[in-house]
Amino acid sequence: MKVIAVGRNYSEHAKELGNQIPDKPVLFLKPDTAVLKNNKPFYHPSFSEDVHFEVEVLLKISKEGKSIAEKFAHKYYDEIGLGIDFTARDLQSAQKAKGLPWEIAKAFDNSAVVSEFVPIADFEDINNLDFNLFVNNDLRQKGNTSEMLNSFDKLISYASQFFTLKKGDIIFTGTPAGVGKVNIGDKLKGNLGKHELLNFEIK
Repeated sequence: MKVIAVGRNYSEHAKELGNQIPDKPVLFLKPDTAVLKNNKPFYHPSFSEDVHFEVEVLLKISKEGKSIAEKFAHKYYDEIGLGIDFTARDLQSAQKAKGLPWEIAKAFDNSAVVSEFVPIADFEDINNLDFNLFVNNDLRQKGNTSEMLNSFDKLISYASQFFTLKKGDIIFTGTPAGVGKVNIGDKLKGNLGKHELLNFEIK
C-alpha cells in the first residue's frame, strides 16, 4: 500500500504559503510507515518545532489501474475518508531553501493520519462536499471539494500515468487554507459531511 499526496490543490492554501498555483497536480509520496489509523494519538516528533496540520479528503483505490482515462477514473474508488497530512514546516522550508527534496518533512512516521472510510453512496455529491477540522474545539480549516483545482477523477487519471494504482492505495487530495502548528495536548476533530471521522490527541 502506498500513499499518494497532492500539494497546492486549493488556491487559497497555495497563496497562504506564498506558493504559485501550479498548472498540473503536484504529487509526492508517503510510505506505509507514515500511516496512522484508528484515531490513535499523534506523538509530536522531536526533530521539528513547527509541525502543521493539513486536513484532506482521502480516496481509497478499489482496483488496480494504470494510465486511467479521466472519464473512467470514478470506477477506481468507491469509498472516501478524511486525513491529516502532518508537515514539519521548519524542515520543509530549510530543504526547499537549499533546493533539496523534502520527504523528511512530509513522509516521516505517523505523518499520514487516515480515518475510517465511508461509501460514496452515503453522500449526496462528493464533488460538492463540506469538510472541516477543529483544534481544541476551534474551527481552524473548512473546505468544500468543489474548490479543488483538480477533481478526484483528474487526480486519479494524472497520478496513474506515473504510478500503477493498486487496491488499498490512498490518495490525499489536498488541503484548504487555514493550516497551522500543533502543540502537545491539542485535540483534533474532523468532519466529512455529517460524519465525524477524526478525533485524536497530540502527545
